[in-house]
Amino acid sequence: MKNTSPKIVIVGAGFGGIELAKALRNRPVEVLLVDRNNYHNFQPLMYQVATGGLEPGSIAYPIRRIFRSHKNVNCRMAEVLGVEVQGNFLKTSIGDIPYDYLVIATGSQNNFFNFEPIKDQLLTLKSIPDALNLRSYLFQNLEKALADRQGESLEEIINVAIVGGGPAGLELAGALSEMKKYVLPKDFPELDLSKMNINLYEAAPKLLSAMSGEASAKSLQYLQEMGVNVFLNAKVSQYDGRCVQLADGTSFLTDTLIWTAGVKGSPIPGLPPDALIGGGRIAVDGFNRILGVPNCFAIGDVAAHVSDENPKGLPMLAPVAQQQGRHLAKNLMCLTAQRPLVPFVFKNKGVMATIGRKRAVVDLPRLKFQGSFAWLVWMFVHIFSLVGFRNKLMAFIDWFTNYFSYDRPLGLIIRPYRRSGEKSKEGPWTK
Repeated sequence: MKNTSPKIVIVGAGFGGIELAKALRNRPVEVLLVDRNNYHNFQPLMYQVATGGLEPGSIAYPIRRIFRSHKNVNCRMAEVLGVEVQGNFLKTSIGDIPYDYLVIATGSQNNFFNFEPIKDQLLTLKSIPDALNLRSYLFQNLEKALADRQGESLEEIINVAIVGGGPAGLELAGALSEMKKYVLPKDFPELDLSKMNINLYEAAPKLLSAMSGEASAKSLQYLQEMGVNVFLNAKVSQYDGRCVQLADGTSFLTDTLIWTAGVKGSPIPGLPPDALIGGGRIAVDGFNRILGVPNCFAIGDVAAHVSDENPKGLPMLAPVAQQQGRHLAKNLMCLTAQRPLVPFVFKNKGVMATIGRKRAVVDLPRLKFQGSFAWLVWMFVHIFSLVGFRNKLMAFIDWFTNYFSYDRPLGLIIRPYRRSGEKSKEGPWTK
């Protein structure tokens, strides 16, 4: 007998898409979750993979395994090519997929601003492949520093520049600083690591612009104590693969420029132009319906409900996406039952960032604190948020071991990485 249940297609297996699909478990609807990957990854811990603290399997989990017991939820691994809003179907790499209701939860992508033409020269941290590329590149350069440098200075090879003073930039800077102090002297005793500089550039006058003044000031103090060179009001104007140029005329030699300076929405093709607003985000109403597009919704980073309280939409944070996913599940059930929809209201439970061992900042709605307790809170929340018992356990064991050993054991160059357009140089790190 043909299934007559409404078909809900969710594009994107990020925080919002996963929460929505889970909330629709055992409901009288047919759910299809479509993503280009067959796994969900925990974006906040990507920097741990990049710096050798965790393996990719500790922060990623197979999508199908999440929904093993969800009889009405199916998954497809496919690239979404566009949407036909008049015909109610998606165009994908595996064929057309019809829907009764479409939910776009495609998240965000890197925003390179004026650096779009040279983005291939930059290292990013938006996906697991990005993290593995960054890890390989860092260790390839360390190996190269001990071999024939082919005219490059030691500083150029081992220096690191990070553009962006948000949580990702700070967490990465702190992890690299700890590597320089505790790990690299043991793994590379022949290197003069005193010549390795870690520079962090932020165009704004403060770090962590979305957090409190106390969090910003304390994070700056932590980074400086750890030996990271922090430059505020520092706008990067140019990079040629070897030298970072700032708007004030100063420069910094480095092979490694890591871009964490911003993100933008990642909408799918086919939506009407007036459904898109600044930053690549999709305009939605208070119920997360896409403006002017019937039977289509958007949640998470890609969606923006512009209001007097939030003129740019809600912040692009995982808790926003998760709450929207759970709330939209209820509204979709209201639609199928022809009941009135309930507007979404975000409940801000706080934001946090870590800058290294026993250094973190936490802003809760009624309380702000920093230091060791903040770090324990950050660690507990992130371990608890991982998908799968094994991932939680392995992350805890790795962090517990690293805490006492002052080490990051995962320095493998599994697949050597070379930036696009970079000429191959003789040496074991490039073969």
